[in-house]
Amino acid sequence: MNDAENDGRLSFQEAVTLATQKQQATFCAMPVFSEAIEDEAQTAEGARIFIIEPNADKGPGNWLMRFIAGPFFSNAYAANERIEPADVPDSVRELRFMPTRVDSKWYEEQIQILIQHLVKGAGIATEQMPDYASMPARSADSETVFPISFIGRGEAPH
Repeated sequence: MNDAENDGRLSFQEAVTLATQKQQATFCAMPVFSEAIEDEAQTAEGARIFIIEPNADKGPGNWLMRFIAGPFFSNAYAANERIEPADVPDSVRELRFMPTRVDSKWYEEQIQILIQHLVKGAGIATEQMPDYASMPARSADSETVFPISFIGRGEAPH
């Protein structure tokens, strides 16, 4: 096992086992970057979060995945979906997950605050993370729609 595999993260199957046998959630967060324009540096504008959690609705031994994606510093989300095990894409099954704890109220928070909660729940040092919960909130209008390409589903417009 190399150092990258011994960093505390779990394979997809190990994460599912943790959810089904120990009733513990795991997560993986991936930044979504803006399009770079010539010499301009890319900045993360949002995130995709995958959470494997026990599925209490179906009883012990069952799990589901939450897929949450959207822009930072906005209450408008592009996605907040529950995905059944059979529908989890192969590309997600290749990701590595961190054990954490989850509170269902966190799913109503802005995405950067959700990430902060998940990281803290994983017991990862958060001293270098800004305190997003104390920052002033911004929100998009209720009519705001984010393009499906933002969350990596479907094709980007040509």
